[in-house]
Order: sequence, then C-alpha cells, then structure tokens
Amino acid sequence: MGTFLLRRLAASAVTVVGVVVIVFFLARITGNPANLYLPEGASPERYAQFNAQHGFDLPLWQQFLRFLGGAVRLDFGDSIWQQRPALQAAAEAMPPTLALAVIALAVSLVLAVPLGAIAARRKFKAVDKAITFSSLTSASVPDFWFALVGVLFLSIQLGLLPTSGAASPAAWVLPVATLTLAPLGVLVQVTRGAMIDSLASGYVQNARARGFTGNRLVYRHALRNAALPIITVAGDRAAGMVNGAIIVGTVFAFPGIGTLIVGAVLNRDFALIQASVFIVGIAVVLLNILVDLTYALADARVRIS
Repeated sequence: MGTFLLRRLAASAVTVVGVVVIVFFLARITGNPANLYLPEGASPERYAQFNAQHGFDLPLWQQFLRFLGGAVRLDFGDSIWQQRPALQAAAEAMPPTLALAVIALAVSLVLAVPLGAIAARRKFKAVDKAITFSSLTSASVPDFWFALVGVLFLSIQLGLLPTSGAASPAAWVLPVATLTLAPLGVLVQVTRGAMIDSLASGYVQNARARGFTGNRLVYRHALRNAALPIITVAGDRAAGMVNGAIIVGTVFAFPGIGTLIVGAVLNRDFALIQASVFIVGIAVVLLNILVDLTYALADARVRIS
C-alpha cells in the first residue's frame, strides 16, 4: 500500500507541475499587468519601476527560473491584486469550494443510488422509463444555463433564495443544485446499468434461490458488487465538481476558488493564478488517490500493488 501511494504521489506531482508550468506561460500571453494597475498616461519611469518591483522586467526565461525556484519552496510570490502571499489567498479560498463539492457529491449519491436501483428492479417498466428520462435530462442540462435560470426564477422573480454569497444555508441551495444536476443524471444511469448486470449475475441468482428477496437482495448482494463503477464515476465527477466551482463562483459570487481564479485572470495576477491552479491540482490528485483506495474497501477482490 505504501509503495502504491508513493508511486501515485510521484506521478501526480509531475502532472501538477506540468499544469502549473503551462499556466505560467499562458498567463503571460494576456499582456503586462502594468497596463491595468497604472493610470492611463503613466510615465515610462513608473512602468519601469512597476515591472522591476514585480520581476516583469526580466526576460521570460529568467522569470520562469525564478518561478521554479520559488515553487519548490511553495512560494508563488505575492498577489498584486490581493496584496498578500498568493498561496495563502488560494489556500483560504479552497475550503468553501471543497465543502460545496462534498455536499453536492453526497446529495448526488444519496439520490442516484436508490433511483438507479429502483430503475434496475423495474427494468423497461413505466418507473424505469420515467427515471431514465429524468436522469438523461438532468445530465444534458448545461450547468451555466441552469444556474442563470435558477437565479432568474427562484431568486429574482420569486424571491425564495439569495442571488449570491454563502452567508446563509439558503445561499448554498442554488450552488449545490447546480453542481449536483449533471452528476446526478450520470450516476443514476451508471447505477442502473451496474445493477442490471449485478441482478442478472450468478451469485445474485444463487442468493435468490436461498430465499433472499426484496431490498435485502438488492442492497446487500447486488449493490455491493455493483459499487466499483459507481465509485469510479463518482470520483471522476468529484474532481469535475472542484473545476465546476468556477461556474458557480461566477454566477453566484460564491466565495471559493472559482471566484478567486476569475478575479485573478481579470486582474492579470500571475502569482495568484499559478497558486490557485496548484491548489486545485493538489485537491484533484488527492481525490483521485482517495477513489483508488476506496476500491479496496468496497471490493476485497481488488488488490493494489
């Protein structure tokens, strides 16, 4: 187990570093931040002073080496926009995003697993057709469209929910619903397919012959053996929920990493962009490793070597 974790961490570290390096160069394509932070008509001396203060006067290759030297020490520099260490700003914005993703994933699983199991037990019947249609519709609705429509009707026209922020539990309803919508539809279909295969398998037929029926047969025998594909898709969707926080942050002004990244891009805050991407990359890597470890707990046949 220890060897597996070390290999996964090493491979993931290479991936995260590669993404951060790509972001380093892409961010600088947007132009010089001095054009945003200095007033129009500023003197060349002020431009030179600003660039020297933040290291933008150096050739790109020297900026890159300077960035790598700091990144090794987990020092991404100071945020021009936030006026504090960039990594600190990104780390403080990540917990609300993780909480949002965990809640949305939990809601998706709590709803999707029973619905998928019911659809599998009533295969090709009216209940199955209704659940399948609803789940496919849920998986097909664009997140940003649902978010905007939710704000328009539930917040502006009906006044039931806040339009933005995270100050109250009601303010979390629309962000959670937005992140839950697509994973819920996908997980219902995955659960349905896995349960249909599991219910038709030999060990379930054997359990039925020994007298197991109803929910005990479905949830104790069939669902346990159908768990692996559900875990796989749930883990993949969990990583997507972290990335989907950008949409939530933009539409709902949710105080998470998504709002921070959008603000950093608009303000050409290179240090904050790089630190935010690094934090998101670490979160996604840890989620993927957690999914791999969950396999062994869900199915004793799985061996990590």
